[in-house]
Amino acid sequence: MTKLEEDLLKVKNYRQTWVIGFSLIGLALNLILSAIVVKTGISLYLDTVGTVLCAVFSGYLPGVVVGLLTNLIKGLSDTASLYYGVINVLIAVVARFLYQKGWLRTVPTAIVYIAALTAVGGGMGSVLPMCLEGFATQGIFNDLLIDFADKTVTVIICVFALHLVPDNIREKISFKTWYQNPISKEMAAEMRNIECRVVSIRTKIMALIIIVMLAVGTASISISYVLYRNATENDRIEWAEGMALAAAGIIDPEKVDSFIKLGFVADGYANAYVRFKNLLRSSSQIEYIYVYRILEDGCHVVFDIDTADLEGESPGTVIPFDDAFKPYIGKLLAGEKIPPMISNGAYGWLLTVYCPVYDKAGNCVCYAAADVSMADIENNARAFFLQMVFLFTGFFILVLTICFWVTEYNIILPINAMALCTNLFAKHSKDDIKNGIKRMEDLGIVTGDEVENFYHSLCKMANDTADYINDINEKTETIQKLQNAFIFVLADMVESRDKNTGAHVRKTAAYTREIMLSLREMGYYTDVLTDKFIEDVENSAPLHDVGKITVPDAVLNKPGKLDNDEFTIMKEHTVAGAEIINRVISQVPESDFLKDARDLAHFHHEKWDGSGYPTGISREEIPLAARIMAVTDVFDALTSQRSYKPPFTYEKAMEIIEEGAGTHFDPLVVKAFRRVEGKVRTILSKNQNNT
Repeated sequence: MTKLEEDLLKVKNYRQTWVIGFSLIGLALNLILSAIVVKTGISLYLDTVGTVLCAVFSGYLPGVVVGLLTNLIKGLSDTASLYYGVINVLIAVVARFLYQKGWLRTVPTAIVYIAALTAVGGGMGSVLPMCLEGFATQGIFNDLLIDFADKTVTVIICVFALHLVPDNIREKISFKTWYQNPISKEMAAEMRNIECRVVSIRTKIMALIIIVMLAVGTASISISYVLYRNATENDRIEWAEGMALAAAGIIDPEKVDSFIKLGFVADGYANAYVRFKNLLRSSSQIEYIYVYRILEDGCHVVFDIDTADLEGESPGTVIPFDDAFKPYIGKLLAGEKIPPMISNGAYGWLLTVYCPVYDKAGNCVCYAAADVSMADIENNARAFFLQMVFLFTGFFILVLTICFWVTEYNIILPINAMALCTNLFAKHSKDDIKNGIKRMEDLGIVTGDEVENFYHSLCKMANDTADYINDINEKTETIQKLQNAFIFVLADMVESRDKNTGAHVRKTAAYTREIMLSLREMGYYTDVLTDKFIEDVENSAPLHDVGKITVPDAVLNKPGKLDNDEFTIMKEHTVAGAEIINRVISQVPESDFLKDARDLAHFHHEKWDGSGYPTGISREEIPLAARIMAVTDVFDALTSQRSYKPPFTYEKAMEIIEEGAGTHFDPLVVKAFRRVEGKVRTILSKNQNNT
């Protein structure tokens, strides 16, 4: 690790210590002021003063953490405070956002600032208790008035703090936590102008986190809700079964017949009735207690104990079977037990438990039943669900804030900074490369992860690349001098040569060799593709466009499309090339190398279907070397930079070549060319800066 990186880590740790200390002060301020309010009975809350201060001075994350921790700590003694944590968290987010917009700079905007905090604190603080049923509330209007006064005091304290705290302290407690040398405003402006082709990493990461958290939160809350409701229903069923069993214990099974016939005048009826009444009054959750004898014509009332103000049905009254119990009529007539029933009918949403009462002979003489209201279960389950939602929302905002901070300072800023520095390398000037390396090294990225590893590798590569480019430049100058000395006898021809030929002949020669080797490996034209033939064609390939020395510069280097006359002139370079090489052959008749060169120069624009020039021959009438050169010549033209077009990609160029198979090109040559894609890409890559 360099000294710069060590210094950056020290500064980062130093700043984090200040931020943590200030956050602890904000947390203590929330708790202390809240305790004072409770002690004195003042009609304020003052439990968000520290939250707003941390959000304004330090940033989103410290404000959110202080807001959530405040309610978690208060929740140890008051469970309701846990669910208000989301309000404190949202206050931190709104306070920071509006502060960044400059809403604390003037009195009018400060009033709007207070109103916004009141809308979050007072508005949600009033709605939340109504959602959670059972939490006392004094009404929305009254809550808003109290909260407006509370947030006014909070904002006044914050404004005073902004004026009293020195700038150097404010800088120390600002939670930026750079993992690199802080960038300048100019560089930050450049980074904001960096555009992504589709979606930025920040957006992808945040979207993924949001989707995952929402999925996990939804699943967790739903499962918790179902488990809570099932557990509550099971507890209620057990309790109702106990009440029904208690009711069954009151009945004297030997007197059921007389109870039905005589009612209150029957011996023991009044005493049992009073006991049933007391059982009904023992819990507000019991709606009805009754005893029925089940016969085929319906339910014969033995006892029907209703609420304290209402009387139930008289003994002997026959009540039709409820629809919910029709599936169990057979079991009821047989005196068997039936499972607890939940119904929502004329008598309300009830849980009903039937307990059979047997006489001494073991016969079921009646059923004691208890109806328990299920409405409160629904209310409790809804309150539990909302509690989970509020808790999750608070933690969701906290996690989202942390992830945004980690993404911003550990990934986005370092990567964008490196991208800006490496952009200078593309210009390839010595000064640009030098400045780019200097700016890269000055970044001093210390994320401690793969981004830092990549940064160090990039720095090393930049330095190595700079050395390599300097070395190449020196060698290129030397080679250029050697070439100039070597070809002085052709100086007059070089002046009229195509300025793109240098790279063109190197690449086409390399492509030609790879195609010939590929054809031989595939078993095609093996009688022709001897080692000597391959070597001769490779060496003679650079001369295929030698005839262009006779083409005027105005035609040869015209940036636009040639007209008919100009194209006629351009086509003559094939004949001229063959004639030039023929003159050389006349002096060296034994040279097979020059004969192959002549074929290449003369026939490399012929086409497989006979539509080429200059002779219009077709198929295998065209020399194999020329058929191969036809492919490489067109491919290199497509993938090379020209004054009239940018280079095509390998894929686009190959698409055009393959479309011409069987018309323009020998299909076997195209097939062999496709087969050596990797080597062609390597050749193309090695020469991409020399097109």
